[in-house]
Amino acid sequence: MTSIRAVLRTNKIRKDGTSPIAIRITKSRRTKYVFTGKYILEKDWDSATSKVKKSFENSSRLNAFIRKKIREVEEITDNAEISNQELSLNQIKNKAKRGADKVSFFQLSAERIKQKHLEGVYSVSKSELSILYNINEFLTHNPNLPLYKSQAEIKKRRKERISNARAGRTKFTDEIADFMSNQNLNFSEIDMSFLKNYKSFCASHLEQKSRTISNQLIFIRTIFNLAIKENLVDPKIYPFGGENERIKLTSGNKIGLSREEVKRIESLDLTKDSEIWHTRNIWLFSYYFAGMRISDVLELKWSDFIDNRLYYEMNKNHKPVSLKIPEQAQNILSEYSEGKRSYHDFVFPFLKKADISNNKEVFTKSRNAAQHFNKYLKRIAKMCDINKNLSNHIARHTFGNIAGDKVHPLMLQKLYRHSDLKTTIQYQSNFIHKEADDALDSVINS
Repeated sequence: MTSIRAVLRTNKIRKDGTSPIAIRITKSRRTKYVFTGKYILEKDWDSATSKVKKSFENSSRLNAFIRKKIREVEEITDNAEISNQELSLNQIKNKAKRGADKVSFFQLSAERIKQKHLEGVYSVSKSELSILYNINEFLTHNPNLPLYKSQAEIKKRRKERISNARAGRTKFTDEIADFMSNQNLNFSEIDMSFLKNYKSFCASHLEQKSRTISNQLIFIRTIFNLAIKENLVDPKIYPFGGENERIKLTSGNKIGLSREEVKRIESLDLTKDSEIWHTRNIWLFSYYFAGMRISDVLELKWSDFIDNRLYYEMNKNHKPVSLKIPEQAQNILSEYSEGKRSYHDFVFPFLKKADISNNKEVFTKSRNAAQHFNKYLKRIAKMCDINKNLSNHIARHTFGNIAGDKVHPLMLQKLYRHSDLKTTIQYQSNFIHKEADDALDSVINS
């Protein structure tokens, strides 16, 4: 039995003395609240009748609004009962917040992105918001426009969004809010034909590689699964799996540096404390710790180094890691010891001025620094006569390339911090060529 009643949440009183009116939903002795967006003073609320008192101006209109909200929740529970659906309190609440079953793909996606943003998972929220913009470009583009013109317009709009965001003219939360009010794409419209055309659009108009396109399909699939879980769509229209769309994860050749190329970088004569000097040190530090992510390197503090070991928690999956400090890494640490202000100070200088209590600021500074490093790494590659694409992430590929088949996969799994051994084996297969090379030689030279 589900109980639905309007209440005044006096425990959430605002500075002006008003409290929010909410619809209380009680089921199996558990309670959830759907806020109406209306606020009144406690003296104007009749708790016995769950109505606004006549003393309140426009009480009749506000009471009618409350009755409408209650009927919306009742309709959700009644429809579920008729169709023999068992809705949880969260499902009832979410449906009520969205206006029963009228929720678009954009709205549900924006809810997820907003939640990720509130949780401080900014790398995910930003990348997923970009996908929504891509889907919106697909829905609104003019198919009769020449390809080069369409590409130019898309790039111009993207450039303007980035410029406005960096200049503070638009807020990330405002961008999310725009999609939360976007009702243009229903889940029933996302079928095999839609996915096929969207993949084609991503390849032609957005000039994306296959792996990037697959990542966008994974996001669409994630939102579809969420909609099914919350009983917002019929599982019968699910466009993935079986004879429908199958997402194939492909990756290009992963190429790392050789040991000789790493030595050239190590021996490069650079001016101390210059930007390129810091870039070289941070890239090597990442490599020395089995391809540690650059964002993790930047956030290292002196307190993370205890008894000649590194102890830290990965940003990506919050896994605790403990590794011996290689001599080469210790040499880099000694270069930065002069700038140590306290035991809890950052080792590297790029976050020293950041407000560590502000996760968004830390993320932004780390991301900007990483982008900066990639530019200097191109210069380092040229100075060292390295023709490979030297980047932040290639530090991980370099470790894998030099490790080859000399290190047991179980140990590599620990060093890479992979959850699944299969991931390690698949990743390391990019760098193990001996058997294939020997087989080729045995035929060619027979």
